[in-house]
Amino acid sequence: MKTYEITIKPLSGFGTSLKGDTLFGHICWQAAYDKGLFGKSIDELLADYATNPFLIISTAYPKLQDCHVFKRPDLPLDSLFNFGEIGKAEKIRQRKKYKAKKWMLIKERINSLKAADLYVSDKELFERIIKTTPEDTQRIIRKKGVKSFMSDYSQSHNTINRLTGTTGEGAFAPYAVEQAVYAPDSELVIFAGIRDGVSPEKFKTALQRIGETGFGKDASIGLGKFNVGIVKDIDLAAIGTDKPNACYTLSPSVPNKGAFSEIFFSPFTRFGRHGDVLAKSKNPFKNPVIMADEGAILVPHCDKGGMGGFDVSQRPYIGAAVKNISLAEPNAVVQGYSL
Repeated sequence: MKTYEITIKPLSGFGTSLKGDTLFGHICWQAAYDKGLFGKSIDELLADYATNPFLIISTAYPKLQDCHVFKRPDLPLDSLFNFGEIGKAEKIRQRKKYKAKKWMLIKERINSLKAADLYVSDKELFERIIKTTPEDTQRIIRKKGVKSFMSDYSQSHNTINRLTGTTGEGAFAPYAVEQAVYAPDSELVIFAGIRDGVSPEKFKTALQRIGETGFGKDASIGLGKFNVGIVKDIDLAAIGTDKPNACYTLSPSVPNKGAFSEIFFSPFTRFGRHGDVLAKSKNPFKNPVIMADEGAILVPHCDKGGMGGFDVSQRPYIGAAVKNISLAEPNAVVQGYSL
């Protein structure tokens, strides 16, 4: 499996977060629509997914020109920041400050997660991104009062009662739908692990189709649109330390059972729902899946080799496929893998 870095540019708001497992589901639908897309049918692609996945997609991350941006690892703050010998009140203030630094910036190999300049807040990340945007875009951002890379926006909707021609009560009452809106000219990065024999260009084609038709919730009313930029090779093992003692995940995952001595993570429950025609079936919802969210730290059972048999140069992912999650589609699978 080779790993790639793909740039996308949001063109609208998003009703669904760009997480790896959902992106994988959209790609599977593209393969189902077009049996010739990857040279095999979706059934053939998923036949050995539990042992040899054809595709693993990461969550989307902000893009900076001079470094990679990832979610801060889900470790205790004491493991990431030096508090020193300070009083209890000052430590509480420091913890609040450090908790806001939820992004990790990596320019080159890192040897310690306690590097002073490794973490930034939303505001600090936004300021760095603004510095690299054209002056025309900066003026637009200042004029609109944009202050963060991504903001939650509440969009009003209503349903018209065809008998009265107006809104009303109950099912016809106006309601609001939340969406995530990115700053003008923002770019995101997605990482993909693609099995040998599967074309990266075909994967790009599938992403382009998704960007044109819309990703996730409310795509039919204009949400989830994006452009796809360049696709280039990347060695993820070259980003971290040259002597790793743990794994860091780039998407929600279901860790391999019994493979790790310690796991630090934020729980994420995927209340999945089918797409396309199955969204209108009698059982549109999948069984919920509890996952370790992106940014998890997994410590393998170490042996004399140092990483308990995990060789990221040979197998750049961890996790497992999740099956038996649907009554409407017995062959449905959830990406429980992560790069």
